[in-house]
Amino acid sequence: MKILAIETSCDDTAASVYDDLQVLSNVISSQYFHSKYGGIIPELASRAHLTAISEIVSQALVNASQSMESIDLLAVTVEPGLQGSLVVGSSFAKGLSIKYNKPLIPINHIEGHLYSSMIDNKELKFPFVSLVVSGGHTALFLVYSFSEYKVIGLTKDDAAGEAFDKIAKLLGLPYPGGPHIDELAKSGNPNKYKFPRPMLSENNFDFSFSGLKTSVRYFLQKNFPLNDFGTEIHNISASLQEAIVDVISQKSINAALKHNISQISISGGVSANSRLRNKLSENASKKGIQLFMPNLSYCLDNAAMIGFLASKKYKAKPADYVDYSFTVNSKPLRAKSK
Repeated sequence: MKILAIETSCDDTAASVYDDLQVLSNVISSQYFHSKYGGIIPELASRAHLTAISEIVSQALVNASQSMESIDLLAVTVEPGLQGSLVVGSSFAKGLSIKYNKPLIPINHIEGHLYSSMIDNKELKFPFVSLVVSGGHTALFLVYSFSEYKVIGLTKDDAAGEAFDKIAKLLGLPYPGGPHIDELAKSGNPNKYKFPRPMLSENNFDFSFSGLKTSVRYFLQKNFPLNDFGTEIHNISASLQEAIVDVISQKSINAALKHNISQISISGGVSANSRLRNKLSENASKKGIQLFMPNLSYCLDNAAMIGFLASKKYKAKPADYVDYSFTVNSKPLRAKSK
């Protein structure tokens, strides 16, 4: 069964062909022009998707040595994400589905990330704890099957990736800032400065990073009023990164221990952060917990994870995907304040 998957939830136009056993192609077109604005401009993102989507889908088919006639079904991201971006992808997929008379499977972007570690890690089995950490989301799940999971932790405000990007802007780093902080931190001292670990001591698995961002801003205003960081930017980057990684790592492990789960998976854009991967791996190993991480190409937004999950959903309930009544939903997951 060959699946053509489309992903346009944010600023990456992506298409993939998955054949139920392996990823045959995974094409991603990133909108780098947003960096000059210091963040994603939704209207410009939608227009860029309109320009790129036909070529990206065609390239995915070519790379997989397939045609639309050889495709068995289609899959597309419908939530959450930028409203306009989601509309472009879902509308294009509906058009292909009607033209070629192929079933179309709507996929939740977060669910795509949630299961993405399973693409290359066949030994990852249910149940497991899944950490999805990105620019828009930081969430913990108990995963029981491809159709059953429970949300056990969400961010109350800024997601981890969002915090990285906002703090990077304070440091004068380009957007997206997370990768730049990661690189600078490699030659810095993570213990040089003590930044807060938000909600680390609370008896839940929720997250909050807006307070950390504020703490860093006040720290910089007091100690570097002229924004002349020099080589000290390495220590600042390492210290603030350590604060974020400490919270994410410890809460993930605590969740596994509390629910007697021996496997953790991480996914989403921030799961590519080298310090998070190393620290969570080390700490999980100490507790006898296995850590599974997706290939770096599946950490960022991609269509391979959409195709992978679609294959599982279609096998379970093929009769569910015969109409086009579904609509897109832009609302992200957020924890409710008490």
